[in-house]
Amino acid sequence: MHAAWLAQDGYNVHLVDPIELHIEQARATALTQPHAPFTAAVGDARSLNEPADSADAVLLLGPLYHLTTLEDRLAALHEAARVARPGSAVFVAAISRFASLGDGLVRGFLVEHGFRAIVERDLLDGQHRNPTGCSHWFTTAYFHHPDELRDEVLTAGLELVEVLGIEGPGAQVSDLAARWQDPVWREALLFAARAVESEPSMLGAAGHLMAVARKR
Repeated sequence: MHAAWLAQDGYNVHLVDPIELHIEQARATALTQPHAPFTAAVGDARSLNEPADSADAVLLLGPLYHLTTLEDRLAALHEAARVARPGSAVFVAAISRFASLGDGLVRGFLVEHGFRAIVERDLLDGQHRNPTGCSHWFTTAYFHHPDELRDEVLTAGLELVEVLGIEGPGAQVSDLAARWQDPVWREALLFAARAVESEPSMLGAAGHLMAVARKR
């Protein structure tokens, strides 16, 4: 949960999520860290119950890939811009258009019955649909092409700083969790990620994207 570690780092955090269970879990987590509490409330990214110009930073970590229509995604981006203070940062996470293709190859799903049709739809229009019920193949979502994410942020009236690929080449390394614990390997993995994180020709290869923007 991002809210927990952000609060532990000293930020005043308020979490908004549309699912009541998630909010109950978040509040329970907040109680376990009384030295760094945070607040949480049920809400909708498309219509936030927060005053304008009230946040030093806004993090959209999930809404965009769970909103499958352009209208809804732009509504969420407009709301993020509304509640952010002028000049403050807005961070927008998205799933890459090519995420299922890469994940399907690495994890072997691409040779399983039914998965290739899902990938073909992803590549065609970004609309991820999983009629099989297989939880490993994700749920209904929208997968962005990097250029689309850039355009949506600009259309919402935000100033785009950059679009980054979150996972670097190290995401394909075997035994990644174990290597991450090795300081030498960790430095190498971070070096590889930083080398390509803003390279336009490599953005789509990342499983997730992050648009970094500012309110004008």
